[in-house]
Amino acid sequence: MSSIHTVRPRGFLLASAALTLAAADMPAALAQQSREPLPPIEVSPAQSRKQAKPAGREGQSARRASSRRSATAAAAPGPAVPGASSQVQAATPLNSNAVAESASRLGLTVRQTPATVEVISAETMREQGYRTVSEVAQGAVGVTSGDAPGEPAGFSMRGFTNSQINTLYNGIKIGPQNMTSRIMDTANLEAVEFLKGPASLISGEGAAGGAINFVTKQPHTGPIRNEADFSYDSLNSFRAHYGSGGSTNVQGLDYRFDISRSSLNGFVDDTYTKTLDVSGQLNYRISDSLKVWGAIEYREDRGKAYWGAPLVPVAFSGSHATSGIVSGNYVSNYNKTNLGAVTIDDRTFSTNYNVLDNRNVAQEVWLRGGFELKLAPDLTLKSQAYGYGAERSWFNNEIEAFNSGTNLVDRERFYVAHSQRLVGNITDLIWDTNIAGFDNRLVTTLSSSYLDFVRPGAANFPGDSVSLVDPNRGFYGLLTTQQQTARIDNEALSFEDRLKLTRSFALVGGLRVEHIGLDRNSTDVNGSVKAGFPFTKDWAPVTGRIGYTWEAVPGLTFFSQYATGADVSANNIFLLLPTQPLDLTTSRTYETGVKHLFWDNRAEWSFSAYDIQRKNVYAAAGGQALNIAGRQESKGVELAASVRPIDPLRLWGNIAYIDARYADYNFVGGSFSGNTPPNVPRIVANAGASYRFFTPWPVELGITGRHVGDRYNTDANTVTMKAYTVADVYAFVDIPKTVLGAVDQARLTFRVRNITDKRYAIWGDPFYPDQILLGAPRTYELSAAFKW
Repeated sequence: MSSIHTVRPRGFLLASAALTLAAADMPAALAQQSREPLPPIEVSPAQSRKQAKPAGREGQSARRASSRRSATAAAAPGPAVPGASSQVQAATPLNSNAVAESASRLGLTVRQTPATVEVISAETMREQGYRTVSEVAQGAVGVTSGDAPGEPAGFSMRGFTNSQINTLYNGIKIGPQNMTSRIMDTANLEAVEFLKGPASLISGEGAAGGAINFVTKQPHTGPIRNEADFSYDSLNSFRAHYGSGGSTNVQGLDYRFDISRSSLNGFVDDTYTKTLDVSGQLNYRISDSLKVWGAIEYREDRGKAYWGAPLVPVAFSGSHATSGIVSGNYVSNYNKTNLGAVTIDDRTFSTNYNVLDNRNVAQEVWLRGGFELKLAPDLTLKSQAYGYGAERSWFNNEIEAFNSGTNLVDRERFYVAHSQRLVGNITDLIWDTNIAGFDNRLVTTLSSSYLDFVRPGAANFPGDSVSLVDPNRGFYGLLTTQQQTARIDNEALSFEDRLKLTRSFALVGGLRVEHIGLDRNSTDVNGSVKAGFPFTKDWAPVTGRIGYTWEAVPGLTFFSQYATGADVSANNIFLLLPTQPLDLTTSRTYETGVKHLFWDNRAEWSFSAYDIQRKNVYAAAGGQALNIAGRQESKGVELAASVRPIDPLRLWGNIAYIDARYADYNFVGGSFSGNTPPNVPRIVANAGASYRFFTPWPVELGITGRHVGDRYNTDANTVTMKAYTVADVYAFVDIPKTVLGAVDQARLTFRVRNITDKRYAIWGDPFYPDQILLGAPRTYELSAAFKW
């Protein structure tokens, strides 16, 4: 194996990062600790330090207690715990009191941030039955998702998809989404944060469309609380979770421990995903001025993947042709035969075209630790070191392309593996001061990381053809491999500031200066270096944000912002080739909106309008090729609301309109200018209602619905994945403490997913345009949850 010839000096890593170097040979990484909140200029004395929850049963007492206060009473967070989650404020219907660390380092709540931010809490995930992070995303405003096995946990948000959206783990980016993300169970998560629009100020390169942050459950100070959850469904899937946290007998020492196991079976024959997640964290308050913390997490998933159903000519399917799933005329990207009008054949709904010896496996370990030191009453230093490592592998038949010449399904195998190591440090200096009588907070952040990525992959691609119905799945066959490597240095200096010009008006801005260094190498099956390799490239993007928030009347906040982002033009920095343009794209957004909490915290709504433009774009085409698209534009509006008109009844809903299209997208033989990017619907809407009967054993009935508009699976826009509407219903009963004694809270839930058994297309992978991923049919689920 030839190694990369250019190795950059890494002396820029701070001393605390060196603490994790010994762990770099095992899968490991450190999550970002929560930020110190703003000076208590809007803090209510009655504000509680409990986990943010939706305006549901658990939030009623807090809501009633606040009914005599102003709607701004809970507008700012309390003191942060080192390494703890930021989701610690009293509940509001849209969770706007939550502090999202992926949106700002200033400790701002959602309402105080001049951007559209959504935080979905663990309580909401449990109540809505969100089992994976993809299901969480489907409940967010204007977000769609799909678990295409080549790039699982992929998202579409504001017209941008996959690696144009940074995926963060406790605030840390580990690489492009379409290379590093995995199917993840929600049991160990405390919250999922969605930051909409270009967001490179906080998370760096790759955030043209925004950022999604997964926050693990973390310690709290107080009595030990335990929880356990179990579920089983009609596909023979099961989930189990146990968690515990609180204060120990050692003064100042708090802990959190979670372990979860799941086996999620697919609706397609011989498909499943099994996950295991073990996480733990210790927080230790040494003195009033010094706090330290450390955490570790091990996560694995393994399964047999579903790669989609092939597009089939309507003329071939005959009476088995379906309507309402796909439409359009299609020429196969793989075998170039003309399929004419296409459909999904109903005989393929549960057909698995993958080889019998397929596998899809990943193992990850995270290490993280840091400290918080109060240097002076108005000056705080925070630093964290992290290490992350992962081993991933895919061994599958990935292409399923119908051949109209033979009436068979052409298949092709693919193998790839990853060995990834990442170490880094993030250090913040937080300065609270008064400038000419105005309260001000300045956060200066210095960060540095070093990433090493080795990617053995297939050098040959065995293939065959099988029948559409009841195919002979066979085995992978001969495998020969070649290897690619990437080494990435990243250093960044950023500043973020909030200046309160009046009690109700604040300016919020920031600037990030970043250096990215890439070394790439690629060798063939004989270990010989390929043409153009190795090569080195450096970038130095400067990104930022400027905006304001204005609380015109208590609870009613207007905001606007201008923000910029940067990401790699060729879609994936790990796979960038010397023959591709090595420039960064630039993106910017103009956004304005309003956030309103009223009716004694019983009702809340938000509205935003945005205009995003991304320049110098490369777009995915079939066969893992890339086409140039000069510009990508996205405009839209988003509206969300939640209200509890009477104590037993809760109503909520959201809707997003997205107009996303390419411009200056010309190539030899044609143009895609004016076309819509793949997996981007024009309309996305969610709604739900629940009614609680306050009987001795309280019972709640609920229904949720989701509508997703038409989408395309490629830039060509020739095949439409049709709009769909699905609904879930649930009923749960809370068992009184007098029944189970030591158990403080117990809940039994029965849920029906996709109650109408709708067949629909949920996602299309533009690298595999001959096949479409279908959504799951109707399933039944029984679950139980306990807290004590």
